[in-house]
Amino acid sequence: MKDFNKLSDRQRNMLRYIETYIVDHGYPPTIRQIGENTGINSTSVVNYNLNKLVQAGYLTRSQHVSRGLRLTVPVPGNEKKGSKKAVQVTQARPSVPVIGHIFASEPTPAPEDYHYDEDDLIEVTSDMLSGTDPADAYALKVKGDSMMDAMIREGDIVIFRRQETAKNGDMVAVWLTDRSETTLKYFYKEGDRVRLQPAHPQMDAIYVDPRNCRIEGKVLSVIRHL
Repeated sequence: MKDFNKLSDRQRNMLRYIETYIVDHGYPPTIRQIGENTGINSTSVVNYNLNKLVQAGYLTRSQHVSRGLRLTVPVPGNEKKGSKKAVQVTQARPSVPVIGHIFASEPTPAPEDYHYDEDDLIEVTSDMLSGTDPADAYALKVKGDSMMDAMIREGDIVIFRRQETAKNGDMVAVWLTDRSETTLKYFYKEGDRVRLQPAHPQMDAIYVDPRNCRIEGKVLSVIRHL
């Protein structure tokens, strides 16, 4: 373990804040809270220093549990250190990242690459993942109402399993490579074409060449927006 006094002032302040927060609340702070309370404006800088503290032996991190920090030792000289025992993370429910939007409408341009930080994680239950490893799942917020008859409306959050194949009738996230557009639809392979079927009485199916239809995930569950 790296000597505490050889850590940077920023890293020592982060450790003190994390321990104080855990003692006061019983669970760890988010990355954004750490930044706001230690004078760091960038979550990427917070992330960088947390990783350095993991390497130094003061923290462990779980990427798939909300607020997934754990102190491995008490922080030297922290007046609110409370128990001498390392504070355990009490939150054990799985979490998945909300990485952007999916369009339940006509295919709409959207970024192909998504980025997220810890504050974008949402807690889910095991049954919502249907046995899927949280590392293989992600969430998107719905825009549009083309899947309204499937009880998916604008503002809902859809949980997906990452996969590149689909069976007829699967509801999937599709990237149309020739258009650089994305959509949420039912998938049907019909001869030499793919039918992307909305669940809306006034919207027509979309027919595409299979070579231009890239499956990015299958729907596992939906979190309703009320």
